[in-house]
Amino acid sequence: MSFSGKVKPTGLRRRPLSIFITMALMPPMPVAAQEMASTQLNQIVVEGDWLGTPDKKAVKTYTGARNVVDSEQLHERGALNLEDALRQVPGVQVLDETGTGILPNIGVRGLNPLRSERVQLLVDGYPVAIGPYTNVGVSLFPVTLPSLEAVDVVRGGAAVHYGPNNVGGVLNLITKPIPNTFEQTLRERLLIAEGSGHVLTDTYYRAGGFVTDNLGLQFQANLQKGNGFRDHSDTEVQNYILDVDYFADDINEFKAQLQYYDVTADLPGALSPAAYEDNRNRSQRPYDSYDADMWRANLTWIHTPDDSLEFQWRNFAHRADRTFFFGQDLTSGGNWANPEAAASHVADSPRTFHVYGTEPRVTKQLGNHTLMLGGRYVREEVEFDVNRLTLADGSYNDTVRDWDFTTNAYAAYISDTISLLDERLTLTPGIRYEAVRTDYRDENSGALSDNHASEWLPGLTVGLQATDEVFLFANAQRSLVPVQTAQVIREGSVANETAWNYELGARWQPYSNLEATATVFRIDYQDQIQYNKAQNRYENLGETRQQGLELEGRWSPMTGLELGLGYTFLDSEQLSGDNIGKELPNAPRHQASADAVYRTGLWSASATALYAGNSFSDAANTVNEDGMGSVGELPSYTLVNTRLGRDFPLDNGMILNVGVGVNNLLDDEAYFRGVDVSPVGRVPMPGRTYVLEGQLNF
Repeated sequence: MSFSGKVKPTGLRRRPLSIFITMALMPPMPVAAQEMASTQLNQIVVEGDWLGTPDKKAVKTYTGARNVVDSEQLHERGALNLEDALRQVPGVQVLDETGTGILPNIGVRGLNPLRSERVQLLVDGYPVAIGPYTNVGVSLFPVTLPSLEAVDVVRGGAAVHYGPNNVGGVLNLITKPIPNTFEQTLRERLLIAEGSGHVLTDTYYRAGGFVTDNLGLQFQANLQKGNGFRDHSDTEVQNYILDVDYFADDINEFKAQLQYYDVTADLPGALSPAAYEDNRNRSQRPYDSYDADMWRANLTWIHTPDDSLEFQWRNFAHRADRTFFFGQDLTSGGNWANPEAAASHVADSPRTFHVYGTEPRVTKQLGNHTLMLGGRYVREEVEFDVNRLTLADGSYNDTVRDWDFTTNAYAAYISDTISLLDERLTLTPGIRYEAVRTDYRDENSGALSDNHASEWLPGLTVGLQATDEVFLFANAQRSLVPVQTAQVIREGSVANETAWNYELGARWQPYSNLEATATVFRIDYQDQIQYNKAQNRYENLGETRQQGLELEGRWSPMTGLELGLGYTFLDSEQLSGDNIGKELPNAPRHQASADAVYRTGLWSASATALYAGNSFSDAANTVNEDGMGSVGELPSYTLVNTRLGRDFPLDNGMILNVGVGVNNLLDDEAYFRGVDVSPVGRVPMPGRTYVLEGQLNF
């Protein structure tokens, strides 16, 4: 275990308590690494946190499968968006429906990637889901790629400290930190889709630094405007972030962030197979669109009264309003979502969320034990309406649905990191308790119902520095996903979901320029829920199992050249129900990646490649596609991205970086099945796209 940190501004004393806790909680490092760390301690201010520093050094001794996608990988590998940048991580699957990043579909280890609802998404450690307990699907994603410094992808070992909805792990998105001295960044980016010629502009500005010895301020603005790669994809995004970091004295620090995010977009939706073959860039959903905004705020107090105790109190709140508009055929008697059907009505489904959460956490050092004790309270208030416009006469019905949900969620957790064998071995037993109550009221009929969930979620992580070159880890943890709002409102048999996660792995670094990681994993899922697109209902698949192997290696054979390989083998199976013995949907058995980066002088060049094997799109594992494209096997695909960049030093220490890239170089025509308000048909992933960008740091 490690801790996050940053360089403290001149004039403030470093906090020896936090350094002491950091050394106690970190699994042991090789001697050389320890010597390097000891020379840097007087530069670091640390913050008690289980995941700790989101950098590749922390990954080496973390007691679970973990990757950090750093700033260079996010911004200098030709990725279209955050989803694209995550493709190289073992075990991660991405289905990109827009090319703009506004509605991500990220899955881990065979868990359904649609709307990223099977993984815990955090921003700077705070939950980003529109409803952290009852609406974990990311139907509003207030994140844009330029504002990110790194992404911490933790697939195992974090369930006790971060919950719920972490069966697939935790993705912590780290925004750009406040620099010690005043800095500005201006970036302009153009995405040009080859097939349609559409252009999306992406403008980013950042200014920040410590204005006094103890007060840091930063402002970020990101504006995106233009079209995605398909017809009917006009998109406009605004993202503004204000950060404050205040050191009241040597033992008290206050950090705050305020964000406003707004997006309006036309959604091209899914295509019938015939329409896809004719022109995959067209749209058959002329009435589908999306409008959303969110205010987010968080405040953290970090209190370090002495050398053996650290207290954090994290608070967060958001107000969000998101609406999907979608065409429906309600007169022909056919499937309303059939891409070939002409719409008779246009529905809109506004949801308004008010969410507040508070989470105190204490870390205490007692000999070779480091105790972490925390609690959480989250309240969600959700207004869920459905309205409908009749196209024939223009009449508008604003009482189709008028539902209210109120959720109160309580959690508490405790863990004890025990250091043994001269700190070469760490054992961390822990347990989390979750209690969730959701009350539902139909304002039209007056009907009332409620749902309760309470679970004890134990966990154990083990880390062993077997030699200076080999680190071994193992963990077992239990996770919970409460019944979701979208499941309550549709017919079908659903229940709260629980799962056991297991990992066994090793990291090997025989030389400074060569390293490798191997992880064996297994997920035993109880009551897993899947959405049946054809019948517009949720189904309880019962017990499922995902198990497999993740391999990763990196080698730098010469100065300036770095090579990487990754491979994931996945074996998924439904263990009960009508489809016992069959695979899970959207779960390719094989996935492989490769990348190469070369730097010389002021130039840099990179190439990345991803292969994803074929998979099924439904629980029944239907092979042959039907006429609507609602079911059928999904073909394998290969995506290749390239980028060439150069730095241009300017006067007064300014640096201009100019880059050109090609995304999906081979123009692979990958697709997946419908999602959300367009659940039937083929959804094309972006074709060949050209990237032109320039960034000025001054």
